[in-house]
Parts: sequence; C-alpha cells; structure tokens
Amino acid sequence: MTTTVVHRAAFPIAAGPSGRLLVTAWQPALILAAAFLLLGRAPLPAQQPPSDARPNIFLDCEGDLCDPDYFRTEIPWVNWVRQRQDADVHLIVTSEETGGGGRVYRIDLLGTADAGYEDRLLHTAQSTATDRETLDGIAYTIGIGLLRFASESGFGQLVDFVERGGPETDPAERVVSGTEVDDPWNFWVFSLRGTPRITGEKTRRVRRVNLNANASRVTPDWKSTFSIWMVAIRTEIDLPGGDLYLDDFRAYGTDHFVGYALADHWSLGMQSQVRTHRRLNQKVRAQLSPALEYSVFPYEEATRRALTVLYQVGPSYQRYNEETIYEETSEVRWKQLMEVELAQRQPWGNTSVTLSGSSYLHDRDLFRLSLSGNAALRIARGLEIRADGRIAWVQDQIYLSAKGLTEAEALLNIKERAQSFNYTLGITLTVNFGSIYNNVVNNRMRLGPLSFN
Repeated sequence: MTTTVVHRAAFPIAAGPSGRLLVTAWQPALILAAAFLLLGRAPLPAQQPPSDARPNIFLDCEGDLCDPDYFRTEIPWVNWVRQRQDADVHLIVTSEETGGGGRVYRIDLLGTADAGYEDRLLHTAQSTATDRETLDGIAYTIGIGLLRFASESGFGQLVDFVERGGPETDPAERVVSGTEVDDPWNFWVFSLRGTPRITGEKTRRVRRVNLNANASRVTPDWKSTFSIWMVAIRTEIDLPGGDLYLDDFRAYGTDHFVGYALADHWSLGMQSQVRTHRRLNQKVRAQLSPALEYSVFPYEEATRRALTVLYQVGPSYQRYNEETIYEETSEVRWKQLMEVELAQRQPWGNTSVTLSGSSYLHDRDLFRLSLSGNAALRIARGLEIRADGRIAWVQDQIYLSAKGLTEAEALLNIKERAQSFNYTLGITLTVNFGSIYNNVVNNRMRLGPLSFN
C-alpha cells in the first residue's frame, strides 16, 4: 500500500498515554524536516483554543471500508462529533478503483471556521491488501492530515516529536508507481472467479454457479477491459398439488471496452458485447458501440464532482428464441444513446443525477428515456434527508415474443412483459439530537434483532 501526501510530509504517528499525538521519527534529521514542513506556514488566523482543547472532527465517508469505530480507536486524540456544524474539520473520504484492481482513497480536510482550511491526501491500497491493511493505511493517512491541521490551527500542544530507534527502512521495500518500474505484465491484470451456491428448504431448492474471467489494463492514456462469464441456475419447487416445477437457466456473455484520453476534457472509446438474454427473448445479442465523452470538470476531480456527457451509436444484432411482435426472428438495428451525469460530494451532502435517452435509428418512435438519482442532504443541524429513485419511459421493446407469457412465466418474471414505464422511489428522513461527541467505542454484545421463527 502507498500513502501519498499532496504537498505534505508523511511520517509515523501514534497516540501517547496522555492522549497527546506522538510523531516518531527514524532520524533526528527527519524530525527537523517534519517540523519545518509543519510550521513553515503561519497558523490560521483564528482564536487560540484552550491548552487542553482537542479539534472536533466530522467524518463523512461511505463504503465497505468506512469504519468509524476503527478510526475513532486508532486516532483517539481528537473529538469525533456527529454533526458537521460542531466540527473544526469536515473529513471527506472518497475512493475509486485503480487499473490494477486496487483502490485510491482521497482524503479531503475542509475547515469549517470562517478562516477556512483545506488539505488533501491520497492513500493507494493494492488489490492484494487485506481489509485490515487497507484500514491501517487509511487511518495512518487521516492521522497525517489531522496532525497538519493541529499544528496550524492552534492545537500544537497535542503534538510531540519522539525519535524511535531501529534500522532504517530498506529502500527496496518502498512501494513505487507503475511509471518507475519495468512491468513484465505491461500493466495487464487478470482475475478468475468461480462461485457455486446452494440454497434450499423442504419445498424449494436452488443451485447456482457463476464463472467469470477478467483482464484489464489501465494507463494514464488508455483503459481496456475484457470479460467472459457464465451463469447457470437450476430451480426446483414442490407445488401444493404434488407436481414439481423445474427451471434451468443458462446465460453466457463477453464484454469488451477500450478507451483513450483524447484531450483534457474528452475521451474516446469503443464498447462491444455478445450475450444471451432469456428474459428479453434474445438467443444471441451482439452490439458494437463507439463512444465519445465530454467532462465539464477535470477528470482528476471525479471523486468530488463530475459532470459528463456521453454519446454512443452502433449496430445491434439480435437473434430471438421466439418470433417477435414485429414478426422478426433475427434483425440488425442501429441504436444511439446519450447520457448526462452529474455527481457531487460536498460538505452539504452528496448528489448524483443521471439522464439517459436512447432510440433506434430506423424508427424514432422506438425510444427509452430514464431519469435516476440519489441524494443525501444535510438540511440543518441533526436533520438529514436521503432519497433515491428512478423512472423510465419505455417504447423500445422490439424483442417481445408474439406468443406472450404463461402464468408461471409472468409470476416468476422469466420473460419481460409489455410496459410503457417503470419506477422506483425511496426517501429516508433522519433526525439526530443529543450529545455532540462520538468518541467512545464499545464492542460488547453486538446483538441482532429478536427472531420469533
């Protein structure tokens, strides 16, 4: 794993017995260098806090490896608060996947005082890192950022420099970037995955197998992915009359994408796909779609804000299991798609909105228009609203079977039915009040809900 501090110094950190921050250095020279970097800029023009004060930190992160309890345990020398309005620093953690299958975690520290404060750090977790290794790296990087804030914002009394003995780190052990090495794999990453699963009860049994093979290569200018997959599902249901319902489902497919960084705000790509799709009455579907994308904001800012416009157009070959409502058993049709996506992660909340429209070129009346989005907004202190939804207007079901559906196929959703729209909507309103502090971690008796089965 690699920790990159943008315009900052990186050195080990720990909490001492008194709650003060201990900065351990390998050499006295590093102590002097660290002190220079920490104190080289004038403190923020804010009122000096009391000598026993600790900075208040509001953590804003999501995902599988967002573990507030872990961060509170590893960084106990600050106050973790539940509301942004009570914080000295709004700590935002976002991430995106790297070409090698790992993840880059971007850590932004935004001061909430009138004087303002802003800092950014990066931590790279390799694809082979365990969750613990990744969490350690994220916590380490957060600690570095909080150390910088403490030294510049009047909390310097929390910082001690302590030299730690021992041999120096072997330079060969440091993690280097791909541009610094002769990579025998030429940036290619391969993965194979197989997932058998069995579930059942007395009257119902399901056996499922997923197989997947992937290859990907990502460089600053090129991005390429290739995958091939198979899904097999066998379902057996004992019906009340003594009959047995049996369904065997098989699906196969391959997907490929190659993209090129055309300019600072432009990307060019090609996407192809071959697959089966029983629910859509497609024995074989093969598509080829060139794509062009424009990004209003620099791509480097995508983890915090993004506004992109994507256009795709290309032919689609479809061979059907059953004759369609348009009396076709196979056909080649050209299809176009345009998609606009806006995503933001700001101190006031997170939003993502996508507007997508597609149509067949041979008949513009065959179209699909969809609007989807999600948001988490902090309306006021302790008041948050979350919403997600999607609505689509559907007029392009050229694949529908002329035979229609049986009752079992309709109930089990095996085949798609004619429709003109579909939607989903969910809203959550949360009100929090009480103590502003969130420092204590208690892992005792993690009980689940009572069950009366």
